[in-house]
Amino acid sequence: MTTVTDLYPSRGTTEVSIPRRDPVVWGPLDTPGPIAPDGLRSFENDGFLAVDQLIDEDEVAVYHKELERLLADPAIRADERSIIEPKSKEIRSVFEVHRISEVFANLVRDERVVGRARQILGSDVYVHQSRINVKPGFGAGGFYWHSDFETWHAEDGLPNMRTVSVSIALTENHDTNGGLMIMPGSHRTYLGCAGATPSDNYKKSLQMQDAGTPSDEALTELAGEYGIKLFTGKAGSATWFDCNCMHGSGDNITPFPRSNVFIVFNSVENEAVEPFAAPVRRPEFIGARDFTPVK
Repeated sequence: MTTVTDLYPSRGTTEVSIPRRDPVVWGPLDTPGPIAPDGLRSFENDGFLAVDQLIDEDEVAVYHKELERLLADPAIRADERSIIEPKSKEIRSVFEVHRISEVFANLVRDERVVGRARQILGSDVYVHQSRINVKPGFGAGGFYWHSDFETWHAEDGLPNMRTVSVSIALTENHDTNGGLMIMPGSHRTYLGCAGATPSDNYKKSLQMQDAGTPSDEALTELAGEYGIKLFTGKAGSATWFDCNCMHGSGDNITPFPRSNVFIVFNSVENEAVEPFAAPVRRPEFIGARDFTPVK
C-alpha cells in the first residue's frame, strides 16, 4: 500500500496554523474555458469567484421543481442520505443528489459547471460530494465557521487542496436569510483543528459542526486579517470557492427560504486515500470513492 505524506496535520492536541502548500489554480491562467483569465486570477487571489447568472430563470424553475419533488418524496426523507433539522424535523440536506436525480446529474455535466472546475483544478474531475441544501424560513439552523478541506482531509482522506465547490442559488440570497459568508484570502492559511474525531462523527457534524471547528482565537485572527464577505444574489447566481476557504452561514429567521445545489469537484489526480485523522471513512454518499471523471 502506498504511503501518502500528510501535508496538513489536524485533530491533534493543539490547533495548527500553517501556510498552504498547494497551488490554488492548478493550470495556466489563460487556460481556455468558461472562466476568463481575470476571473481565474481573482479566484487565485480571493479563493472564490461569484457568477451573477450561471443558469437562467427557466433553468432555475426546472431545478427548483426537482428539489421540491425530492423533498416531498417519503422515500427520500427515509433515506440515509437525507439530513433532518433537529428542531423543525424538516429536511436540511439531501446528499448524492446527482445519483438520485437525473435532473441534477445533467447539471453536474453542464459545461458551464464542470468546465469551470476543470479550469481551476487543471485536470479531469469527479464529484466528491453533491447535495441540495434547504434553509426554510423561521429558524433553519446555520453552519459554523470551518474549512471544508480540513474535514475532507481528516475524515475522507483527500491528500491535497485540489478540490473546488460551487453553490448555485435556487432561491434569492438576501443579506438576511442565512447566506454564505467567506473570509477572502483565508484559503492561503491551513488551520488544523484540535481534538480527536469521534466515531460516526458525520452523523452529528452534518447537523451541527463540532469536531473540525476552529477556536474563537483563530477565527478572530483570520477575520481580522481577511475580513468577511457575505454573498447575495438572485436565483441562478453561483459562488465558486476553494476547498480551504474559511466559511460559514447564519441561521435563517426570516420568512424567506434559502435553497441551493452544492457540488464538490475533486481532481482525478487527488483521489481519496484512507482518512488522515479519523478512525474510519465517512460513507461514500458524503465522500465518494468512485473516481470516474465527469463527462
